[in-house]
Amino acid sequence: MGPELQILGSNSAAFAHRRHHTSQLFRIQNQLFLIDCGEGTQLLLKKYQIKISKIDHVLISHLHGDHYFGLIGLLSTMHLFGREKELTLIAPPGLAEIISLQLKHSQTWLMYKINFVEWTPDEVELVFENQQVTVHTIPMDHGVPCAGFLFREKEKKRRIHREVFSGLDLSPLEINRLKIGEDLVNPDGSIKHKNKELTLDPLPQFSYAYCSDTKYKPGIIDQIQDVDLLYHESTFADDMEERAHGTFHSTAKEAASIAKEANVGKLILGHFSARYRELDVILEEAKTVFDNTELAIEGTKFEISNKG
Repeated sequence: MGPELQILGSNSAAFAHRRHHTSQLFRIQNQLFLIDCGEGTQLLLKKYQIKISKIDHVLISHLHGDHYFGLIGLLSTMHLFGREKELTLIAPPGLAEIISLQLKHSQTWLMYKINFVEWTPDEVELVFENQQVTVHTIPMDHGVPCAGFLFREKEKKRRIHREVFSGLDLSPLEINRLKIGEDLVNPDGSIKHKNKELTLDPLPQFSYAYCSDTKYKPGIIDQIQDVDLLYHESTFADDMEERAHGTFHSTAKEAASIAKEANVGKLILGHFSARYRELDVILEEAKTVFDNTELAIEGTKFEISNKG
């Protein structure tokens, strides 16, 4: 199974119409990244049977309450459930102070360590990297320091061409050399097997861009160009464009324009205003610009499949 995004909360400032505040879960093999943590997030994690002990990384886009008011409750529950392994919290300036004060005045001492990674406002910055993936911030335009997050898989190894490979007696070391692109050589230095005769190109790398609260910002297009999956806030329909800009938010049509110009694979709309009981107008407006668009319906999973 490829990387998978699961929508937890999808509303904006207020809980309404059975839609909760913003939160998402991004799975990459055995790693779980929680993206934003609005009020009620841990209840949604329980509802969708996600073990909070499996979450080792939390990313917070900005310090408006609908994106982080659920965090202290989640951290406390992790403590009460006996968590001991470290947690990485990737966050804007100020959140470490907020969490420290909350814990201090409740006289709570966590059984586990929080590693705070503070990103720099208005800069593209590498905030996480391991053997599989990198995560960079995407500067948003929201009146307060705000960042989206761009997940990109690192280049994969070459694939063994099974039909050609069968019958050859090669050692595990030789197979690994083929996967990293090397030719196989004899002791005298002559070519034993050319790499391209026994291998196939690596599968394409996945990419996911989470664009949190932001005024329409074409400046992000170059950074998110050609991503497989784009989540972009769409707080309002087009008739509320003036209201959207005044509150540093985007319309559905503007989100679709970003998706079209960036040539993304699929667009997911979210962060809906409580004024919309039904979301048909949001989806229909976006589809007039970018057809491969879906709504961030809570519980929905979006898998990024191998394209090779």
